Amino acid sequence: MSNFRFELTDGEKRYLKDLVVQSIASGLGLGDGPSAPPDPPTDKLREHLGAFVTLKLHDRLRGCIGNVRGSGELYRTVWEMARSAAFRDPRFPAVTEDEFHALEYEISILSPIEPCPDPELVEVGRHGLIMSRGMQSGLLLPQVPVEWQWNRETFLAQTCVKAGLPSNAWKDPDTTIFWFEAEVF
Repeated sequence: MSNFRFELTDGEKRYLKDLVVQSIASGLGLGDGPSAPPDPPTDKLREHLGAFVTLKLHDRLRGCIGNVRGSGELYRTVWEMARSAAFRDPRFPAVTEDEFHALEYEISILSPIEPCPDPELVEVGRHGLIMSRGMQSGLLLPQVPVEWQWNRETFLAQTCVKAGLPSNAWKDPDTTIFWFEAEVF
């Protein structure tokens, strides 16, 4: 896997962060903001890459939804994932207007997903993982093991748990491990 570097200018990052805020505000019916994402300032934001939007409230997870594979233009994906994280994450009730003003936002732009050739190559803080076996799969972004101070084996095990698999399923030849990198801001 090559080093994924999706360099964004400060202006492009600001546009995407504003897009998250506008999407959630629109979903709450606040103000006269756009009901669809405004055109991006650069063509780079039209690339087809996966993205996740993570919402936190008082340093605690409040919603996180993403599209793993780039199935559309990045700016549209970020708009949709922001709205999904705020209103359709099944782990949380919909974001309220009171919460909206205190939310913190994190955007992760994902590299293409590839099969991991060897779990020994997984680097905490660099790689995100997807464990998949049968109809079960689970994903953890690269920043998760850093936040929880996990080592590589714990990261692999916790990704299995996220998939609803036994924690040692990553050692099973019937489990497929995919990896990716992300630019997070």
